[in-house]
Amino acid sequence: MDRAKPIMIQGTMSNAGKSLLAAALCRIFRQDGYRVAPFKSQNMALNSFITAEGGEMGRAQVVQAEAAGIAPDVRMNPILLKPTTDSGSQVIVNGQVVGNMRATEYYRRKREFLPAVTAAYESLAAEYDVIVIEGAGSPAEINLKQDDFVNMGLAKLVDAPVLLIGDIDRGGVFAQLYGTIALLEPDERTRVKGTIVNKFRGDRAILEPGLRQLEALCGVPVAGVVPYTMADIDDEDSLTERFSRDTARKLVDIAVIRLPKISNFTDFSPFERYENVSLRYVDHVGALGTPDMILLPGTKSTIADLRWLRERGLEAAILKEAARGTLVFGVCGGYQMLGSQIEDPEQVEACGITRMKGMGLLEMETVFAPEKVQRQTSGTFSGVTGVLEPLNGLRYEGYEIHMGETTWIKEGKEKELEYEPEQKKSGQTACEVVVTGKNLNVYGSYIHGLFDTGNIEDRIVQALAGKKGVVIGEGMSEDYHAFKERQYDQLADTLREYLNMEEIYGMLREAHLE
Repeated sequence: MDRAKPIMIQGTMSNAGKSLLAAALCRIFRQDGYRVAPFKSQNMALNSFITAEGGEMGRAQVVQAEAAGIAPDVRMNPILLKPTTDSGSQVIVNGQVVGNMRATEYYRRKREFLPAVTAAYESLAAEYDVIVIEGAGSPAEINLKQDDFVNMGLAKLVDAPVLLIGDIDRGGVFAQLYGTIALLEPDERTRVKGTIVNKFRGDRAILEPGLRQLEALCGVPVAGVVPYTMADIDDEDSLTERFSRDTARKLVDIAVIRLPKISNFTDFSPFERYENVSLRYVDHVGALGTPDMILLPGTKSTIADLRWLRERGLEAAILKEAARGTLVFGVCGGYQMLGSQIEDPEQVEACGITRMKGMGLLEMETVFAPEKVQRQTSGTFSGVTGVLEPLNGLRYEGYEIHMGETTWIKEGKEKELEYEPEQKKSGQTACEVVVTGKNLNVYGSYIHGLFDTGNIEDRIVQALAGKKGVVIGEGMSEDYHAFKERQYDQLADTLREYLNMEEIYGMLREAHLE
């Protein structure tokens, strides 16, 4: 085969299930012997990842690449938009930052980014058998059709058949699907080869009359009715249902502060695998309570989110908990907040604030600079003191994504987490998990994915349980990466059962897949 055959997943709205369906198809095609790669021309998300080459891309395409059994590559997501304000985003092209833009500026300049999209796609198409393409939002957003290279514009560009997915859990799925198709141009409608009803709960027999009428109205078959699937697979962005779960407090209780611009919340997914551990996302003082650990996550707007934390009274509540010995752990932006001061003299975060006092739990300060740190890293815990001393000797790996440079303002600091000697030789500075001398329960790190490796999360859970005087069973014995592989297989098995794969393969046969 000289060139990959594409199939595109579009949705009636955001969070209809496009990303998960694309991941499932990547795994199915891989299982069936094809070389498959994911592609999304433009992703808007705060959940991102750093590739081995140091490029930044959306986590949705990382998940899909993992499902396809290949290494993540920035070509799979050539444009990433990371919202910094309600009307502006950091624009990342081919894994590198090109600047902050207001929405109006980005859409005015959108055509400039088309060559990057086409080059990325063509490069992948020359290496793989099948490209599973994910759209963004909805193709019926008629105000965004000009210069579109995300939905139907891309489908035309690469000559891709389209599967249109609707979310029945939100209601009105027939109107979603029919209305979306009705708003398409005639040549766009011909590209829609099937519809999918997603997140269904109930008896399909009751749905059947509507499905038959939908097929008659749209002129295309219903290619599947997919049940509501609670797959334990990383979510794309802030639309995740994790934030709205009513989680009961268990033997060990962990609270994640749900910042307005929260990013990479999937850092904490390993803690969800414990039967007796609750992982709760909280955004007000009343919901915080007295957890065993408070996690301050990454954020795309550290200063603005710290101000929000302060205005909501959450900072005072966290400081109170830290004073009574509760373990506090900040990651990336959350780590920066724990210091004494944050400065942004060049307005990198574009929030209008150049200096803000930090929480004062770590004796350090952060200054933002235009150059972004993007790299993978690994090493071994050593010298960790306090509650998390059991981490010493464990290997870790993860990645850094930050604009700030953090320095200690007091001599005599200890480095509890360092790069390996060979990494130091390359000129990289140490990235630390730190603990203060006065607060042996306060930690921070720039490293995302820190809890994914080995049994790091288990050592933390057991330390929390021991501190509390309770006994808690171990989490799943398998490695987190092995766990994810099993989840992808289970997802593929589910989708094979409820999708008409013969119909879907027929779309590819029309594209001469052999």
